Amino acid sequence: MSLPESDRDLVVEELGREPTPAESALFENLWSEHCAYRSSRPLLPAFESEGAHVVIGPGDDAAVVEVPTASDGDDRYLTFGIESHNHPSYVDPFDGAATGVGGIVRDTLSMGAYPIALADSLYFGSFEDEHSKYLLEGVVEGISHYGNCIGVPTVGGSVDFHPDYEGNPLVNVACVGLLPPENLLTAVAQEAGNKLVLVGNATGRDGLGGASFASEDLDEDAETEDRPAVQVGDPYAEKLLIETNERLVSEDLVESARDLGAAGLGGASSELVAKGGLGARIELERVHQREPNMSPMEILLAESQERMCYEVRPENVDRVAEIAERFDLGCSVIGDVTEGNYVCTYRDDSGERETVVDVDAEFLGEGAPMNDLESVAPEAPPTALPDPEPDLMEAFEAVLASPNAASKRWIYRQYDHEVGVRTSVGPGDDAAVLALPEVTAPVAERDPSRDAASVADEPVGLAISAGAAPNWTASHPVVGAKGVALENATNLAATGARPLAAVDCLNGGNPEKPDVYGGFAGIVDGLASMCSTLDVPVVGGNVSLYNDSVSGPIPPTPTLAMVGSRPGVDAPTAAVEPEGALLLIGNDDGPSAALGGSEYLAQFGGTDEGPDLPRDPGARVDAIVAVARDPSTRAVHDVSQGGLAVSLAEMCTDEIGVSVTLPDPTTAAGAAGILFAEGPGRVVVQSTDPDRVRDLVGDAGAVRSIGRPSDDGTLSIDVGDATIECAASRLCELRSTITDALE
Repeated sequence: MSLPESDRDLVVEELGREPTPAESALFENLWSEHCAYRSSRPLLPAFESEGAHVVIGPGDDAAVVEVPTASDGDDRYLTFGIESHNHPSYVDPFDGAATGVGGIVRDTLSMGAYPIALADSLYFGSFEDEHSKYLLEGVVEGISHYGNCIGVPTVGGSVDFHPDYEGNPLVNVACVGLLPPENLLTAVAQEAGNKLVLVGNATGRDGLGGASFASEDLDEDAETEDRPAVQVGDPYAEKLLIETNERLVSEDLVESARDLGAAGLGGASSELVAKGGLGARIELERVHQREPNMSPMEILLAESQERMCYEVRPENVDRVAEIAERFDLGCSVIGDVTEGNYVCTYRDDSGERETVVDVDAEFLGEGAPMNDLESVAPEAPPTALPDPEPDLMEAFEAVLASPNAASKRWIYRQYDHEVGVRTSVGPGDDAAVLALPEVTAPVAERDPSRDAASVADEPVGLAISAGAAPNWTASHPVVGAKGVALENATNLAATGARPLAAVDCLNGGNPEKPDVYGGFAGIVDGLASMCSTLDVPVVGGNVSLYNDSVSGPIPPTPTLAMVGSRPGVDAPTAAVEPEGALLLIGNDDGPSAALGGSEYLAQFGGTDEGPDLPRDPGARVDAIVAVARDPSTRAVHDVSQGGLAVSLAEMCTDEIGVSVTLPDPTTAAGAAGILFAEGPGRVVVQSTDPDRVRDLVGDAGAVRSIGRPSDDGTLSIDVGDATIECAASRLCELRSTITDALE
C-alpha cells in the first residue's frame, strides 16, 4: 500500500487487522489528494456557498441553483459543476480531454438533469513550443469530438498560454444542466434494502489508479509510463446514457445516483452509501465486464467511462433493466444497500466466495487526515517597467498578435455550439447566452420601458463565463484571483446578465513546497473575497494539485465558471454598430494604469502591481448590467486581456472601425498604462444616449466619452502625442496568430 506510514497505521487501527490488497488500493485512491482534498480542504471554508437561489451547494456531484422565474408554474433548476483532467491530457491529449468532458456530463446526469452546455478553460505552455501545439491540437480535438458526438454544445471558455504550463497543461471543463424540481436526485443513499444497479458501458482495465496518478507530479516519462491510468471514452455510449438517465429519472425509478469517475466503482458506490450513513454489500463478479479474467481489484478500481451507479427500489429493478436494454446499454444488479459496513465479495471460477473489502464506508470516504503544510505568503511585485520603452505601434501589434490576445476562432469553430438550438450568443464574445424557453423572465427583471404584453412570454436568458488569468495570478495570487472573479462577473454583466452562482477549479503545483502552497492559499483567499464582495455564492468546484513537472510548478490557476440570468436573449455583443457614441466605464481615479500581469509586460519584460480593481466592484457590476439592458445600448465589451487597445480592436468589424481619443497619461506607466493595463471591471459601451449611460452608472464609476465608430473598418487611437492606426485587414492579420500557425 503506497500510503504514508502514518495513514497506514490509521487504517490498521480502524480495521483491527492488516488491510487486504483491494482495501489497500481503495484507501490509496480515496485518500489521495485528488479525492480527499487533504491539502486544500482546510482552506475551502473561506468560500460562501449559500444564497437565495442555492438549492444544493458543495459536496454532491454538481451544485443546484434555482432559475429566477416569473411564477411557480415554470420553476427550473440548473445544475452546475466543473472538473479537471490535467494529467491525463498531458499523457494522452485526445482521450484525456474527451473523458474530462464525459465525466463532468455524468456529474450532471447524477443530479437528474439534462446537460445543455459546456465551457472549457485550457492552459498550455509557450505557443512557440511545438509540444504545446501538439497538446493544444489533441485536447481541442478530444473536446470537440466528445461534445459534438453527445450533442451538448460547447459555448464558451478560455485558452491561455504561459511558459510554466510547458510540462503540465490544464484542461478544466464546466457543464450546466437543466431539470424540473421533481427530477432532482442526490448522491445520498436513501434506504437499506434498496438495490445497487450499474448501468452503462462494460468495465475494462483502462484508467486503473487514475485518482492516485492525478495526485502526483508528472515526471519526464509520464507520456509512456502513465498511459494505462488514462481512461478511454466512447461518446456514443455516453449519448445513450444521457437518454437512458432522462428516462429513468422521468419515470421516478432512481432513489440516488453517482457517476463512476475517480476510483471507479469503489469510489462511486462507497461514497453513495457513506453520504446516507449506510453500507453496502456488493458481489463484484456481477459487474458486466469487457475483458476476461479481471481481478476483484481491477473490477473495483477501473475508471472505465460511461457508467452510472443507481440506488433502485427492488420493485423497479426490472424496469430499469428494460430501459437500459432498450438503449443498448449494459445493466448489472451488483448488490444491496445495507445498514452495515461497505463489503465487496468476489466468487472465483471454483465457486468459492472471498470477502475482498470490509470497511466502514464513512471512514473510507471521510477518514483521511488533513495535511498541515508550511505556507509562504506571496509578496507584491515591484514596479519595473520595460527599459527601453517600446514604440506604441510596435507594442500594440505585438500584444494584439500574441496567442493570449489573438482570436481563438480556430479553436471554438471546431465545437458545435448551436446543437440544442438554445445558443443566442456563442463563443468569441464576452459570455455565452442561452435561451431557457422552459421559463419566463421575472417581472422585476424586465425592461420597464417596454410594453408588458410584449415581454409576457420572454424566456430567461442564461449567460455563462469561464476562465482564469495566469499572468495576473502569477504576478500576485491574491489580487490576480480577485481580478479573475470580477472579470467573469463583468463578462456576464456585459450581456445584461446578473450573476447567480459560481463554481471553481483550483489548480496548483506541489503543495509540499511552501511558496507553491502560499500561492495556492492566495488564490483561494482572493477568489473567495471577491465572490463574497459581489454576493456570488461559490456553490461547488474541484481542486487539482501536484500540477508540477520537471519544468517546475504551474502558475496558481483559479478557473472560475459563473452563470447569470437576464430577461430574454437579445443581449448586446462586442461588435460596434454604425450609430452611437463610444464610452468607457472605468475607475473614478482615472484610467487604469497598473500593468501587473499584463500581456504588455509578458511581451516586453518588467513587473508591476495590479491589476487595478474598482473601489466598489459590486456596484460596478450592477451598473454594467443596467447599461447592457438599456435600449439605447448598441454594444458592450469588457476590457481584459491586452487592455483597452485590444478591446477596441476586437470591437471593430470589416466594415466598421472606431476612432478614439484617450486622456493624456499622468502616471509613470505613460501611454502604455492607458492602452495595455488590464484592470477588470471596465467596459467599452456604444450608446445612442450617453447621458442615459451616465445616469445608470451614477457613482459606480467614471463614464468618459472616448470616440465614435468610423465607416472604413480602421482602428484609430490618439493618446497623448501618439497615434495608433490600423486598417481592418491588418487587424485581421494580427489576430490570426493561432489560425495561421495551425492550419
